[in-house]
Amino acid sequence: MKTLPFTGSAVAIVTPFNGLEVDYDALGEIIEMHIANKTDAIVICGTSGEASTMPNEEHIEVIEYAVKKVAGRIPVIAGTGSNDTAHAIYLTKAAADAGADAILSVTPYYNKANPRGLVEHFKAIAACCDLPIILYNVPSRTGMTISLPALKELAQVENIVAIKEASGNIGYVAEIAANVPELHIYSGNDDMIVPIMSLGGKGVISVVANILPEETHNICQKYLDGDTAGSLKLQLEMLDVINNLFIEVNPVPVKTAMDILGYKVGNLRLPLAPMADANYNKLKASLEAYGVKKL
Repeated sequence: MKTLPFTGSAVAIVTPFNGLEVDYDALGEIIEMHIANKTDAIVICGTSGEASTMPNEEHIEVIEYAVKKVAGRIPVIAGTGSNDTAHAIYLTKAAADAGADAILSVTPYYNKANPRGLVEHFKAIAACCDLPIILYNVPSRTGMTISLPALKELAQVENIVAIKEASGNIGYVAEIAANVPELHIYSGNDDMIVPIMSLGGKGVISVVANILPEETHNICQKYLDGDTAGSLKLQLEMLDVINNLFIEVNPVPVKTAMDILGYKVGNLRLPLAPMADANYNKLKASLEAYGVKKL
């Protein structure tokens, strides 16, 4: 079996902004909070980090900052995906040079690669570095799913080691587990951590971990330790908060939640805008009912 970049809970960390600029001081404080509260890995410049709004120089600077701030205490996984293979290779090489521990690479969006093109896209990215590659399957955002034949072929590439599975289709996850055992599986949906781990998943790349880092770690760790009942209990207790973190498109609700809790995360970047009032009130009520506090 291929070497894992991490087991447990990796936070898909938000990027704090101050107006048009990245707030590095706030990002550093948030990273330290995660390390102190049992987060198992940091995913920087992912969807939750609003990477699609970052020009290349800024994208690379944020990865470099995260690597230096973490200083080897936990793995740093860099989001470097693109619908342009050459662009993804450029970002991946830069992340490797910055010292990232692994790469998260999303399926190409909008152009919706044909089957051969998709396989060659990921093979080209894997060939440009020695880092472990985590494929990211999220059809709700990209309009495409990685097929089982494509996964079987990609699993033969030495440094393609895992998939972040965010289709919401537990049957598809079961097919991956049964037919592509070479690939590790991470949940990409916070409401499916336990179901995916029951199929052999090794953890989650999580949005809710931004505000409940230790609890999300504990869901995974209890399952890995054999306390499946304890893991399930934590998963179900968190469900209302999780649901309300996706009441609007991510990362609008999670950055709003962090603002409510007193974290310094600043604004969203257009084309994302503040939440509707009714959704804001639902989110705030769920945080209060669960008892979420700033750490």
